[in-house]
Amino acid sequence: LYFSAQEGILIFYHIKDLQYEIKICADISQPISSLMFSPDYTSLLLVTDQGTVYSYRPAHSGEAVKLLDAPRSSFLAADFLTPGNNYCVSVTISGEVQVWSLEDGTFLSKLNLGTEVQV
Repeated sequence: LYFSAQEGILIFYHIKDLQYEIKICADISQPISSLMFSPDYTSLLLVTDQGTVYSYRPAHSGEAVKLLDAPRSSFLAADFLTPGNNYCVSVTISGEVQVWSLEDGTFLSKLNLGTEVQV
């Protein structure tokens, strides 16, 4: 079970029978608004209230990699670009769709939809 604390800490609870173990996986120091697993559950996107998107790979137990740092006023959402789990896509309120590599956080492409976007 993965969850985030209000302070921006990603926490993992390993539960087996009546026993559990707690592990702090990453500390990004920003409140996390949503967590999304890739379709094959190998990567986790962490989206903050401030518009920053991080990638975390549970099997690698490393730090969360910053993919996107957008002002909160323009950032709307992010998710995995499927099929596969090598890329993520983000969208701003102004309608700019951006594609990012989950391998190293490299910005790859953008497309302007020419219209405002809402959830």
